[in-house]
Amino acid sequence: MVSEARPKNVGARVQRVEDPRLLTGNGRYVDDIKLHGTLHVAVLRSDYAHARILEVDTAEAARMPGVVGVFTAKDFHGEIKPIYATSNMKNYHATPLKPLADGIVHYSGQPIAVVVADDRYLAEDAVGSIAVDFQQLDELVDAEAAAAEDTVPMHAGLATNVLVARKFSKGEADEAMERASVRVKERFRMRRKSPVALENRSYLADFDKGRNALTLYSSTQVPGIIRDALVEVLDMPGSKIRVVAPDVGGGFGSKSSLYPEEVLVCVLARRFGQPVKWVSDRLEDLISTNQAFDELVDAELGLDGEGNLLALRAEIIGDVGAFSIYPWTAALEPMQVAGFLPGPYRLENYSASVRAVSTNKPPTGPYRGVGRPAATFVMERLMDMAAKQLSMDPRDIRRRNFVRGEDFPYKIGSGIVWDRSGFTECLELACEKAGYDELRRIQVAARAAGRWFGIGIASYAELTGIGSRMSAAPGMPINTGTETAEIQIDSSGSITATFGIASHGQGLETTLAQVIADELGVRVEDVEIVHGDTATIAHSTGTYASRSAVIAGGAATLSARALREKVVEAAAFLLEADAEDIEIHEGLIHVSGTNRKMDLPELAHAVYSEMGRIPIEIRENLDLRASKFYDPVFGTTSSATHIAAVDIDPQTYFVTVKRFVVAEDCGRMINPLIVDGQVHGGVAQGIGAALLEEVVHDETGQILTASLVDYVVPSACEVPKIEVFHLESEAPSTVGGYRGMGEGGTIGAPAAIANAIADAVSHLNIDICELPVTPDRLFRLVRAANDAS
Repeated sequence: MVSEARPKNVGARVQRVEDPRLLTGNGRYVDDIKLHGTLHVAVLRSDYAHARILEVDTAEAARMPGVVGVFTAKDFHGEIKPIYATSNMKNYHATPLKPLADGIVHYSGQPIAVVVADDRYLAEDAVGSIAVDFQQLDELVDAEAAAAEDTVPMHAGLATNVLVARKFSKGEADEAMERASVRVKERFRMRRKSPVALENRSYLADFDKGRNALTLYSSTQVPGIIRDALVEVLDMPGSKIRVVAPDVGGGFGSKSSLYPEEVLVCVLARRFGQPVKWVSDRLEDLISTNQAFDELVDAELGLDGEGNLLALRAEIIGDVGAFSIYPWTAALEPMQVAGFLPGPYRLENYSASVRAVSTNKPPTGPYRGVGRPAATFVMERLMDMAAKQLSMDPRDIRRRNFVRGEDFPYKIGSGIVWDRSGFTECLELACEKAGYDELRRIQVAARAAGRWFGIGIASYAELTGIGSRMSAAPGMPINTGTETAEIQIDSSGSITATFGIASHGQGLETTLAQVIADELGVRVEDVEIVHGDTATIAHSTGTYASRSAVIAGGAATLSARALREKVVEAAAFLLEADAEDIEIHEGLIHVSGTNRKMDLPELAHAVYSEMGRIPIEIRENLDLRASKFYDPVFGTTSSATHIAAVDIDPQTYFVTVKRFVVAEDCGRMINPLIVDGQVHGGVAQGIGAALLEEVVHDETGQILTASLVDYVVPSACEVPKIEVFHLESEAPSTVGGYRGMGEGGTIGAPAAIANAIADAVSHLNIDICELPVTPDRLFRLVRAANDAS
């Protein structure tokens, strides 16, 4: 019987171990890596959203000083294999990922040619000298029109622009809807947005001619996925390709896909035998980094006269842009809108049809929340609209319809199963901490004084730590549901833990060290976390989908427990004690009730170096390392309720968020300080999605918001103090009881703010059905309402 470690770190507000280097400017990002002889790349991008490339004249660019090469798609024929984001979903149509447009461009900003030069400035100058002769083609910028049967397909070889279509069904939604006493129906739109990570995408490839080996330093969330993709694209063995994600300045899902520029720097480094670097500028980031949302949802909710949910029907069109992205396919975002639309509610009758439609816009892909911000926006607006018709308080209609404690596990209409989570408890806690009843009294007084003051509630549930049975991308034939942790104590007594995850701001070096420190009985500072490097572990994917605390934390727990058993066995022999009497605390090993003790360096030295201390038959099983694989299979459920209070200026239509309260259940918290930070950041992004951020394309597919002057992100002025409260109910189905929580802020905030705005303008009979609610959009709604009256 191995003695239990005494918990000390898990649950504590431990300061992030990453912060000293990051806050003092000593972080190591891709652009900080300087390799001798590095060449630099600039990319010529299409001015057209849809056009045939007739000719590319690179002669003048090639003659410019400092230019070592200019390349178009034909220069790489036979050297780069196209890669497809495949899926086993029925009627799924994959599109090829090629690093440069080959014959036809499909969106404005698509790469056409690359210049390689001694520095980036010379490369940029040369790009301006490349002449391209285009034949403009008809643009498809409206997904609904692109999905029509009589529309000419964008992609050769495909008979449709609908890249995938699927139906979800539970019960008899049509029949139940006919019985409904109350029916609310609306068309909802969540506009396209950009992730706007602090660090733009950046890549540096280094080719070792002696070893015929390639190293790619990438600002990616998924080094393992990128390594495996490069194996296929470049036709090289995996042992010869290493992908390293150093410090990464944010990703929010946008850096979890393979990009053309990653392939380009690798093939160019191999061709030249020199390091090749590309660093995006903000313009390139806004026009070419995978975008988010762009969902159109026609939805109807039916209830009985008491406010009980009877049926939900929806038709969903997701504008996925020009291509499927690797590896997540075109299905990820729109399918998850349909998958999560029923939310945390008891609903026995559900039907939804969903189509992912290709248009002449940049591709869309994963963004913090993936489908759930749009799903929550739609469902929570319907709940408030129904409450208004029934003259019920929005709080009460949710209470009435939540999945109850005795209902868990509960399968919703899309087939997702919720395990036990605090749906009702989060609502009650949020209302208590917000002073909900008092807010309503304040609202009465505000309205009497002519103020447009509104209160909005949004409740949601999400799957986190998704295991192998619930892959993050439907039908995707790669494993994203497992993690391996390898922990070792070396001959000096130092502890190193290696993972396949890759941190891009979550504080994983701290949280995983906390888990391991408690299991081994050492200090957080004794544990070195290695991550983001495919050379250190046999299989990895990366960090996305609120998975790392659950899956990497679970693997860390299992590996640390296995390693602790070896330490205890060695200590029991060396200290001449029974294993159950061995205690380990802050790295000191001692025998309970005695003064016999040793520290980890002494034990490691005895195991590794002092050949006579431990008999060979014992030592052969005491290599001080352990590796465990963890698969949570289905994952677990996280949930929260958000409450927003807003003021609207009736002259400028500017919305100010006055209060924002979050009550969430992310299971057992490893580090409440980091949890709060994740919630704050997510809510800030949710405020952007609700009020400010919108990528706008004109009727020809040209982006009109290609700078941070035109594309507005929230600043400190738009983000109020965010009040966060926790249930901390342990997840019943995961090692450690952890639930994921990194995406929740972006899921609940847009819906809560939309409901608050609708509440504030309820006297005008305005429904908020489109996000973001910019002042211009709100002005037009008010004017239309006034004209109608």
